[in-house]
Amino acid sequence: QVQLVESGGGSVPAGGSLRLSCVVSEYSVRDNCVAWFRQAEGKERRGVAHILAIGNGKSYHPDVKGRFTISKDNAKNTLYLQMDSLKPEDTAIYTCAAGGRACNIASNGGPWSPDYRFWGRGTQVTVAA
Repeated sequence: QVQLVESGGGSVPAGGSLRLSCVVSEYSVRDNCVAWFRQAEGKERRGVAHILAIGNGKSYHPDVKGRFTISKDNAKNTLYLQMDSLKPEDTAIYTCAAGGRACNIASNGGPWSPDYRFWGRGTQVTVAA
């Protein structure tokens, strides 16, 4: 059974940093697209960043580009999201996801959610002003 378990969320002041982790079981992060999404209260889920399976290209939503860094450790089958210079508007539940071999890039540069089959439960990130 495929499982994705996030950790690393919490509360930080504006300008702070957090590193999210997502341990994936029974599914290869090396061979498939992996991504982070977020959903703020009262808003739709939005793609944050992803790593493509083919070529390991990375893509980010413009709101986080230059501040967030997505990475993965194939040996640990784990996905990461390093978040720096956090802003109050980054407050959301962050969820990791795994897709197939070929994934699309949304028009805003982030991951396209219909490509992702497996999802974690999410971890809360709160950034205080």
